[in-house]
Amino acid sequence: QEEQQAEWNLRLLEVPPETQFDYTVTNLTGGPKPHCPFDSQYPETKLKGGMFAGQLTNVGMQQMFALGERLRKNYVEDIPFLSPTFNPMEVFVRSTNIYRNLESTRCLLAGLFQCQKEGPIIIHADEASSEVLYPNYQNCWSLRERTRGRRQAASLQPGISEDLQKVKEGMCITSNDGVDFLSLFDNMAAEQVHNLLSCPTLQRFARMIEQRAVDTVLYVMQREDRESLQMAVGPLLHILESNLLKVVDPATPADKTRKLYLYAAHDMTLMPLLITLGIFDHKWPPFAVDLTMELYQHRQSKEWFVQLYYRGEEQVPKGCPDRLCPLDKFLNTISVYTLSPEKYHTLCSKVQVMELGNGK
Repeated sequence: QEEQQAEWNLRLLEVPPETQFDYTVTNLTGGPKPHCPFDSQYPETKLKGGMFAGQLTNVGMQQMFALGERLRKNYVEDIPFLSPTFNPMEVFVRSTNIYRNLESTRCLLAGLFQCQKEGPIIIHADEASSEVLYPNYQNCWSLRERTRGRRQAASLQPGISEDLQKVKEGMCITSNDGVDFLSLFDNMAAEQVHNLLSCPTLQRFARMIEQRAVDTVLYVMQREDRESLQMAVGPLLHILESNLLKVVDPATPADKTRKLYLYAAHDMTLMPLLITLGIFDHKWPPFAVDLTMELYQHRQSKEWFVQLYYRGEEQVPKGCPDRLCPLDKFLNTISVYTLSPEKYHTLCSKVQVMELGNGK
């Protein structure tokens, strides 16, 4: 049996000095930071070497800092759009209330503003119970019910199940102790980026594991299942849509909008989001990846356009004629999936009507 375990040395938690940047976390209305249930669960999973699950390493910190520097090149140096120092009147920041994500956001801001600020950095975060920056299975009953069986069922699909068997045999895993491609890929991706690959089988099957992890997500989040995608990212799309509409509305006072809205989410947010935009590339989103929406106004015609980038590369969302997408066409594309808070609530509490006789 392969018993090597990756050694997660505590030195990986040392903070690179260039990423140090003070910030405060508040709830969405500016009150005290909400409690995070996940941060108290992670330490239960101890890793060899002294670390525990869900911690941000200095490799991750450096990746986020580098992403911040790339954004600085785009929006401070190449085009003088943002101020070179952080200004709370220009930038709105929201993150999920998970410590590694708040810390990732800090590192990105440190890279983007080179640790210079004119005023406090406030990162807004929501309660876990009402978070919409990731598919909220805890809070959205209907989404949980719909997808509950699908993760197990995915492991039984032709192709996926044979491949899973192959990997498990290579790793000498005989039991069915909840090992699936999502958990395998999660471990493998973290080990790979730290050059800690402990298990030759994982190395040998690396590409297949990633592909099957993506297949599993696509099976759970079925593209044809519009309501699941709506419940997964509809409220986030609604927020993005509101930001765009607020900026283009001449009645909005200048101090009520920001130049940059920054949302720190997760790979499980990005995949359904990319699917709804029609730009998913069937690859698992790597660490420190960004999806950017730019809003432009034509100088003469005053028309508005949206341009989309994923990983720094131009994308053409579905329903758009080319990379510069007229705003109405772009909003049309996302309107299929957007959910206002009221509609989200209604859909989440909707009881599925069981269709008898067709095996559903």
